[in-house]
Amino acid sequence: MDTKAFWIAFNRVPGIGPVRLAALLDVCGDIETAWRASIQQMQAARLDRRSIELFLDARRTIDPARELQHVQEAGVEPLTWDDPEYPASLRMVDGAPPVLYVRGRMTSQDEWAVAIVGTRRATTYGREVAQVLASELARAGVTVVSGMALGIDTVAHRAAMDAGGRTIAVLGSGVDQLYPPQNRGLALSIVQQGALISEYALGTRPDANNFPPRNRIISGLSRGIIVVEAGERSGALITAQFAAEQGKELFAVPGSILSPGSTGCNLLIQQGATPLLSVNDVLEQ
Repeated sequence: MDTKAFWIAFNRVPGIGPVRLAALLDVCGDIETAWRASIQQMQAARLDRRSIELFLDARRTIDPARELQHVQEAGVEPLTWDDPEYPASLRMVDGAPPVLYVRGRMTSQDEWAVAIVGTRRATTYGREVAQVLASELARAGVTVVSGMALGIDTVAHRAAMDAGGRTIAVLGSGVDQLYPPQNRGLALSIVQQGALISEYALGTRPDANNFPPRNRIISGLSRGIIVVEAGERSGALITAQFAAEQGKELFAVPGSILSPGSTGCNLLIQQGATPLLSVNDVLEQ
């Protein structure tokens, strides 16, 4: 059986995330053996009693072969930790997802990626800046990564594609659950000119708890992160925090001190982010 089946099956098991799966692999040696692990092996991997119970219950109901078939029939490519096509920059990140569900296509160009993120409530200034930056990065052969939210994300994806470039959208749902619904057409275009990516299994509905963790993937895929506009509590600041933790280049677009949408960016600059004055600031890094 294709070993991807076991990776996908593990992604359906509650309580077995990257840390516990890595511990199981250390004990068992490979993914198939980990799936068939004995209770003694689970204990050796320091799984607690509740996690063991959940794992045993899941194994009774999850058919790895059927899970793989379901993913393949949906036209989705699963990339796993042991897959040579798994993004190298993301592999280095603590808590990297064991499985990435890819709808579309990843290419070697995506090793040169920059994230553009920002508020859903973008101003005219923010939209103009996002459009210019995404267009110029795309023309320079850089893949633009974002989260397909309304506002800055949407502008960045569209501008990259309009410039003939590639773009990747990292979702907080399964890649078959397109959100927000207003961006369904955008998502289908991204599949043709880049990729939709998620760590969440097919069928996973968008949930508020899914979006902060997915931001580590946006940062992890990227060589640098640009925050275009962000309020004081914007989700884009979570991506900025992951960027700092991952040692990525962090850029923030300065804005008016009178604009609430620029408060977060100005604070990032005050805290050490590079103020972005032109796309050359990114390309020269």
